[in-house]
Amino acid sequence: MKYEVVIGLEIHVELLTASKLFCGCSTAFGDEPNSNCCPVCLGLPGSLPVFNRRAIELAVTAALALNSEVQLTSRFDRKNYFYPDLPKAYQVSQYDRPLARGGSLEVEFNGGRRGVGLERVHLEEEAGKLIHAGDSIIGAGYSLVDYNRAGIPLLEIVTAPELHSGREARLFLEDLRTVLLYSGVSDCKMEEGSLRCDANISLRPEGSSELGTKAEVKNMNSFRSVELALDYEVKRQEQVLSGGGSVVQETCHWDEEKKQTIALRGKEGSSDYRYFPEPDLLPLVLESDFIQNLGRSLPELPAARQNRLRDQYGLEREEAFLLTANRELGDFFEEAAGEYNDYRTLVNWIQGDLLYQLRESGKQAEDLEPTLLVKLLRLLDEGSINRPVAKELLAEMVQTGADPKKLVRERGLERISGLESLLPLVEQVIAENPEAVENYRRGKEKALAFLVGKVMAMTKGRADPAELNRLFKEKI
Repeated sequence: MKYEVVIGLEIHVELLTASKLFCGCSTAFGDEPNSNCCPVCLGLPGSLPVFNRRAIELAVTAALALNSEVQLTSRFDRKNYFYPDLPKAYQVSQYDRPLARGGSLEVEFNGGRRGVGLERVHLEEEAGKLIHAGDSIIGAGYSLVDYNRAGIPLLEIVTAPELHSGREARLFLEDLRTVLLYSGVSDCKMEEGSLRCDANISLRPEGSSELGTKAEVKNMNSFRSVELALDYEVKRQEQVLSGGGSVVQETCHWDEEKKQTIALRGKEGSSDYRYFPEPDLLPLVLESDFIQNLGRSLPELPAARQNRLRDQYGLEREEAFLLTANRELGDFFEEAAGEYNDYRTLVNWIQGDLLYQLRESGKQAEDLEPTLLVKLLRLLDEGSINRPVAKELLAEMVQTGADPKKLVRERGLERISGLESLLPLVEQVIAENPEAVENYRRGKEKALAFLVGKVMAMTKGRADPAELNRLFKEKI
């Protein structure tokens, strides 16, 4: 029997605020464990929460960027469960009256774009962090708890069950991350836990409208892990169903080292959490003007930027996608394009040599001044240097931020051209390499490249390759 994969995601995003959702404790990452805590975020008796206005602004901004309908009135609830990282034994969240409902995000799957629906966007407080003795929770002798993270404002985005593979889930998350970054609501650093994802996955007979029994997969700490974990879980459930068994509703842990999911516990239902309205908080009531002002202040979002880059600069779809997905690289391109209007040359250098050098050096686009690349390309256009020298200079520019004009002057890297300079070198190489000369006369084109390379080595890459090719052909 053939099965259809059905996946819904629950994405948790830490909002970019200086203080926590209901108190003034710092949200700084990496501080001494349990140093950013107070009676409110620890739930000590007598403490009362107070809304963080900035968290609400960022949550509404995110909802608007995702085309969700922001509710004028929403409510906070207590979600009751016991776990060591939850100091109050309940989490302040939103249940039946969330901040925003609906919404969608268009994602490109297999060459075509498709909207993935959202069920809700709501605010809640973050839990603490468990540090396990060993590599993971499985088999850990003990765990330590850091409550610095407890109470950080958290945005939960719940998708409709409209994804159908690990790959689709990964692509959706990558595009969602880009939207959130452009909106300025979060830094979305998965390595620091500010963007996390749980997935509900089930299989059903192909053509059926009934959802199968789902398993929840947790501990996926990268986009790659999401894809691997969900593809593994698909195969696991297929084997269970094909063997005549039944999938159990449970929560699974993704073991990154073993590349497999491991059952942790039975999956709770909403009734298990015994939701009830948070008695220490009034309903959250928003004014229409507040929502509209945030909507007007939304920046240009990724889809709009992609279209504009193509229209304004004549870029190909893949180029516009790259410069949009990497916002800093796109900003770099647009700033450089303000000074250098050969957009085709500019984008080729940025997506090729510059991106390679950034990856090799571990640098980011914002670490290099766009005007330095413009200077380099103008030296190339003027014929002052050739491409090999330009590539060498670019590597140093990325590392040190040096001015290419200054480097050329200091090191005497100007291009060597002209008959008087190159002809003696050509004649010397011909005399020293008679076998290569004869091979070229017999029609072996690689021999010419060999001879040109000899002169390029002698001049440390400064000779004009086109002129060398012409001179060798004339002399041979």
